[in-house]
Amino acid sequence: MTAGLFDDEPQEPLGDGAVLLRGFARGEADGLFAAAQAVIAEAPLRHMVTPGGLAMAVAMTNCGPLGWVSDRRGYRYQGTDPLSGHAWPAMPGVFRALAGRAAAAAGFEGFEPDACLVNRYVPGTRLSLHQDRDETDYGAPIVSVSLGLPAVFLWGGTKRADRPHRVPLAHGDVVVWGGPSRLVFHGVAPLAAGDHEHLGAQRVNLTFRKAG
Repeated sequence: MTAGLFDDEPQEPLGDGAVLLRGFARGEADGLFAAAQAVIAEAPLRHMVTPGGLAMAVAMTNCGPLGWVSDRRGYRYQGTDPLSGHAWPAMPGVFRALAGRAAAAAGFEGFEPDACLVNRYVPGTRLSLHQDRDETDYGAPIVSVSLGLPAVFLWGGTKRADRPHRVPLAHGDVVVWGGPSRLVFHGVAPLAAGDHEHLGAQRVNLTFRKAG
């Protein structure tokens, strides 16, 4: 992994192939949030259902050629929104550009995501430890952008039983992981109550992936 490509952005290694880029997206946060709102207006947030029939706590939608979905049939990517039957909204240019720059800063040149999951957390919402295994190729990294309320990112190991580290995330922070860390278990601790000056009582997370 190549570090220091953007020397003005603090980097905190999380593991082999994983790095936290503190404040990397802060200067573009307003534009990213506005673009996310446009995506949500076209493909509304929803609480997807797990294969076991439970509603997910995190509200989500997608943009880009592919979108991640979950229902009784399982987890998968598909090119259409199951609520509308239409293609997912196009991925905004500001999304794609930011994801590529963040990946490059973490040492993953040439990242071109074809899916962006837009997740909305409200106080009390959590995301249990999991691996991102629904992509066809694990060679590309995951790029995760935090907007709004601060959160605690749970960074585990390659086994679910590995005790996770608690990593504080703030507005504009970006986490990138790939290579040996691509299948690390990760999650989000219950979101604490608060009121962000621009986003209010919520956290919006943009997760970029190469799914197809």
